[in-house]
Amino acid sequence: MNLTPIDLNLLLVFEALYETGSVTLAGQRLNRAQPSVSNALGRLRHVFQDELFVRTAEGMVPTERARALIPDIMQALEQLRRALSQGVDFDPAAPQGRRFILATSDYADMVLMPRVMALLRREAPGVAVRVARLQRESIYEHLDQSAIDLAIGGLLDPPKRIFQERLYEEDFVCIGDSGRLSPPREALDLETYLGFAHALFVPSDNGSTRGVIDAHLARLGRERRVLATFAHIAALPHVVRGTDLVATIAARVARRMAPAGTTIWALPPELQDTAFGIDMLYGSRSKNDPAARWLRALVVRAARQVDG
Repeated sequence: MNLTPIDLNLLLVFEALYETGSVTLAGQRLNRAQPSVSNALGRLRHVFQDELFVRTAEGMVPTERARALIPDIMQALEQLRRALSQGVDFDPAAPQGRRFILATSDYADMVLMPRVMALLRREAPGVAVRVARLQRESIYEHLDQSAIDLAIGGLLDPPKRIFQERLYEEDFVCIGDSGRLSPPREALDLETYLGFAHALFVPSDNGSTRGVIDAHLARLGRERRVLATFAHIAALPHVVRGTDLVATIAARVARRMAPAGTTIWALPPELQDTAFGIDMLYGSRSKNDPAARWLRALVVRAARQVDG
């Protein structure tokens, strides 16, 4: 494509329309009048030979072409923003601050991100944040390309080129419905644990019915019965309630999410060495970026506030 007719401001309008779904709100974000945004949309439609955004009762809805374009456009704009901020002191209190992109696991969303957001809103109210789902198959490439500023999750095994910082350690526990199951109150023995029907959190879509615990059991020559798998960890505390299923999940998730009537058991002694780390990852491009360094320090402070 010939870049001559492309004005950088057109891409900013594209991004604002995609994120707000409104010509009026896009104009407010960009400090431009509504007719100016409409004119820019017309130019975008001409450049890309597509409607891009269609007016509906729900707002300006992106077309398939717009949905295909937005990842690359947003990545290009973020890289340009970072390039322009290189060597410039970062002021978190600025009224219009930096826009960060984080990739986080379900666990991090529930346990750590509330602390991160509380600190951000108190110390940097002008900073904008986009929190995306941590895609394990592409996360390292995105960090290399600075498509995201940092990633937070557990059980990550990054290549050496990716910087990794341990935030804290997490343990597994077993949860089940107190009214349906009657094992010991405090701890389970291995035979009782293996006798249960299990629900499992599987973060990928590969159809697997095995997790970290299953790999550990395999080394012991044992196996559990996994009868249900879920793509989101938040489902498990609610699934076990009212059923005979149990789930093995992170202890901090269990304490936050388990509904009334749920018992939390320590794992059998044979499985109590399955603790795992919650890590923060970032790429070499953002290592010396003042704004990114500030964000990483804030995440570390938030992690210290996470209760045990």
